[in-house]
Amino acid sequence: MSDSVDYRELTASISASMARLRADIPDTMRGFAALAQAAGRPAALDKKNKELIAMALSVAARCDPCIGFHAEALVKLGTRRAEFEEMLGMCVYMGGGPSLMYAAKALQAYEQFGGEREVSPAGPPAA
Repeated sequence: MSDSVDYRELTASISASMARLRADIPDTMRGFAALAQAAGRPAALDKKNKELIAMALSVAARCDPCIGFHAEALVKLGTRRAEFEEMLGMCVYMGGGPSLMYAAKALQAYEQFGGEREVSPAGPPAA
């Protein structure tokens, strides 16, 4: 595992490869796209909560491209850093050390796509 991944570059590269797959195996790719749309459609859970779940599964599966795509989606949906980090805390709780390593990578991706860089302090500094 490298120290740092350029998630913007990674998602662009994977998107190009997926475009080739859409041309080569169109039925499979249409089926996957339909599944993604159906699963992501807001219903009892809104889109942001569904994307938080997708990110948690991406961390658990240790899928760098998945982390990139879902980080980008979460930033676009206005996910606050505190929400993102709370989800990562659950990932670490459920997955231990390996999930901690990928939680750190997920935070990098979130920041690379323009997510908040730091949490606002809860109160004034101690004197």
